[in-house]
Amino acid sequence: MQPAAIRAMGALNTWVYRLSGGRIMGRMPSGAPICLLTTTGRTSGQRRTVPLLYLADGDDFIVVGSQGGAPRHPGWALNLEADPRAEVELGRRRVPVTGRRLSDEERDRFWPRLVAMYPPYEDYRRRTTRSIPVVRLSPRAPD
Repeated sequence: MQPAAIRAMGALNTWVYRLSGGRIMGRMPSGAPICLLTTTGRTSGQRRTVPLLYLADGDDFIVVGSQGGAPRHPGWALNLEADPRAEVELGRRRVPVTGRRLSDEERDRFWPRLVAMYPPYEDYRRRTTRSIPVVRLSPRAPD
C-alpha cells in the first residue's frame, strides 16, 4: 500500500475512532487493539495523529513503525526521535507519553509477541531492507 493511501485510511480511522470513543475501529478484526498516537511534526510543529496497533507491556505501549514494509520510516517515528513527548488515546482516555526506540535486543525480544498479535508484521519485515523501529511509549506527567 502506498504512503498516501495509508495516510488517507489513517485519517478515516482516526475520525471514526474519535467519534465512537474507540468502539468502532478500536480493534483489528483479529482483535489486536488500536490506539491513536499524536506526535509533534518535526518540521511543521503541527500535531499529527495516527492510528497504531499496540501491545500493552505493563503501563507502557509497544508500537511498530512498519508502514507496511515501505522503504522509509513512518513520519510518527521520525517525529518521536525529534521530540519524544506524545499522547496516546485509548477510547476517550488520553495519556501523555514519552517515546523511546527499543534497542535491537529489546526489539528482538518483543518481535515474536508482536507477530503473534499481527502476523503481517513478519511479511513487512521481509519486504524492507530497513530495520523496522519498535517504540516503547511510557506514561509521563502532563506538561
